[in-house]
Amino acid sequence: MATFLLVHGAWHAAWCWAKLVPALEARGHRAVAIDLPGHGDNFLPLGEVTLDAYAREVVEVAEALPERPYVVGHSMGGAVISVAAEMKPEAFQRLIYLTAVLPFDGKNLIELLDDPTNELMPRVTQFAADGQSISIAPDLLGEAFYADCSDADIAFARERICPQALAPFVAPIMVSADRFGRVPRDYILCTQDRAISYVHQQKMLAAVPCEQVGAVDSSHSPFFSAPEALADVLAGFVG
Repeated sequence: MATFLLVHGAWHAAWCWAKLVPALEARGHRAVAIDLPGHGDNFLPLGEVTLDAYAREVVEVAEALPERPYVVGHSMGGAVISVAAEMKPEAFQRLIYLTAVLPFDGKNLIELLDDPTNELMPRVTQFAADGQSISIAPDLLGEAFYADCSDADIAFARERICPQALAPFVAPIMVSADRFGRVPRDYILCTQDRAISYVHQQKMLAAVPCEQVGAVDSSHSPFFSAPEALADVLAGFVG
């Protein structure tokens, strides 16, 4: 049995893993989904949310578990688990990136997600006038994140999506070979992703190689549309 620590991406919270947790448990594993600071039930004012605060939360939860977890970072969560591994590499068994950002050369999330071929995402994001947060255009939410999800799943997400603090997106992701590089890492590609395209995922993988690479034929949110297939890939990484 392995323990999976599930770290959500931007705008989301632990609720997005509601289908994956039982799928992993059915395969004999433990799954723990967390709310990052400023998300879900982990209340923190947007102005106080930082990438380091996210990472510290992941480290604290990991250290409280009875065994070192396989930590799964979705989308923005890839940056979070990378910084967490830099902070405390011995806290983690492996890092698993689910259609997620891989750190490269001190760049920030905005730089790492920059994809000139993606015409959708610039239309999806809306910056708040106070410069503290980013929201999602409601009419493009399904197309961007949940293209192959059911209407019920999209409605479930629409009721729970929250504003995303901007600070974590502009902070450089600083990692080193001696610390972050000590933790084995794997990647799960999502072949129909419209938020982080399949080609862009492959580009990040080429720059920051991972040991095991799996794939799910899904949109950006396989935890909704393909939880069983996703659970199979994750379980296959356990060794």
